Amino acid sequence: MLPVITPSIKSSLQQHVNRALEEGIREIPKPDTHLTVAATAPLQMIRAEIGDCTRCRLHKGRTHLVFGVGNPNAALMFVGEGPGADEDLQGEPFVGRAGQLLTRMIEAMGLTRSDVYIANCVKCRPPGNRNPEPDEIATCIPFLKKQIEAINPRVIVCLGKFAAQTLLQTEIPITKLRGDFFDYGCTKIMPTYHPAFLLRNPNMKRAVWEDLKKVMSYLGLTPTSPTPSA
Repeated sequence: MLPVITPSIKSSLQQHVNRALEEGIREIPKPDTHLTVAATAPLQMIRAEIGDCTRCRLHKGRTHLVFGVGNPNAALMFVGEGPGADEDLQGEPFVGRAGQLLTRMIEAMGLTRSDVYIANCVKCRPPGNRNPEPDEIATCIPFLKKQIEAINPRVIVCLGKFAAQTLLQTEIPITKLRGDFFDYGCTKIMPTYHPAFLLRNPNMKRAVWEDLKKVMSYLGLTPTSPTPSA
């Protein structure tokens, strides 16, 4: 199956090319094909298993299935709820306004989107951006768990209650879960608020930043700024 080259990927590639040209680089080094294939093969197999999915009702209204994006060997993974309108159109998670805020959060941690892996509990957009239903999550979550197993991150940041409650198998509110580490096999889970919630409640950004600083401390990262930009 050929990868989907989304507008955001094209933009990112163009930025890298422009930066290389500015630095006088005229030749792109040949990648280690064996390492690239070995790293991406498990995720490609999972994507192939999903196929043109019709396992739940969400497929009826989707434009694109939104699988996930990022480093297949990432130490840090972000898991959200489900695709929104922009994600459905582009086939990539977290590319709308909430995604732009997430990108700034990642950059404030001293990382880029290509350093981490980003996915959702469900891979098709719920109609009208409604919450995913329990049976829809139950149908899709095995694929997310396979992605987690393939990537084997050191930390998963669960963005919002659906991601946190689903992976932790709990009904405890996100307000009580956030800010503490939980074990998920050999991986640590850090629940925090969803970027879409922060757009509606900007006063909660500092709380999320405190959660992310705990993740940075665990991973040995140095932030690039005191707080993410608004």
